[in-house]
Amino acid sequence: MATIDRQTATLALAHALSAAGRGLPVFPLSATKLPALRSPHHGEQPPVHCRGECGLPGHGVHDATTDPAAVRALFAAAPRATGYGIACGRAPHRLVGIDLDIDTAHGNDSVGALQQLALQHLFTIPPTVTVLTPSGGRHLWLTGPADTTVPNSAGRLAPGIDVRGSGGYLVGPGSITAHGRYRLAPGTAHLPPAPCPRALLRLLTPPRREPTSPGRPGHPGHPGQETAPGRRGEGLIQFVLAAHEGQRNTRLFWAACRAYEHGFGDALADALTAAAVRTGLTEQEARAAITSAERLTRGRE
Repeated sequence: MATIDRQTATLALAHALSAAGRGLPVFPLSATKLPALRSPHHGEQPPVHCRGECGLPGHGVHDATTDPAAVRALFAAAPRATGYGIACGRAPHRLVGIDLDIDTAHGNDSVGALQQLALQHLFTIPPTVTVLTPSGGRHLWLTGPADTTVPNSAGRLAPGIDVRGSGGYLVGPGSITAHGRYRLAPGTAHLPPAPCPRALLRLLTPPRREPTSPGRPGHPGHPGQETAPGRRGEGLIQFVLAAHEGQRNTRLFWAACRAYEHGFGDALADALTAAAVRTGLTEQEARAAITSAERLTRGRE
């Protein structure tokens, strides 16, 4: 088993160095698709907002680099890495990942949903790098302009369509995870990432919400305050409560992402947890899903 692990780690490094050579910032991932290096701030009193300023490795996507020597050093510190992540939103490519999940069991047709959006908003997805995932989904690689920050989102465009933008990352082709290997789709290996169509870019970068007056609850600069959940929060709770077996984690994660995107994730976290527990999840599973949603949505800040 140790020999297989060493071979896997060696292949992961080779793929990562190849990607770095094409200008894609990379860092090591574990078989769970999470960063392979433990945070140097593990055990410190939260919140810890260091994104690598301390100079130590272990900051996930913020470790990503195109420097071959630095890539080798990261993988040397993570000998059990089985893959690599590619940081999105970073120069020179400013990668934008369109993650199309396949979930036919629950009626999610993300490919069809993207085609419908393309028809509705008059754009086409150009030929581009496409990575096939072990679950049958696919990642489309697009590039964004220098003057636009594309946020991460989960299911905001349509169910099953996640977006990886600034602060997010994609699992690189050649990576091996607990569920299988990520690989380039036939006929796309020679392609460069294509520019994101302008009409799609507008969908990915919704207008900023107008802030309330300074000092009032809900204003971004008001310490310790979150936007009140209101009816929107009640709707998200009902959405979670309506989950059937097989939908519980997905619905909870989606609802938590929406709550954090609209500024009341922390205020709604306990209620979402209680709702998820009523559907059959354990409190630990519910808290983990909500934490993942927070990490994803706040990664773009």
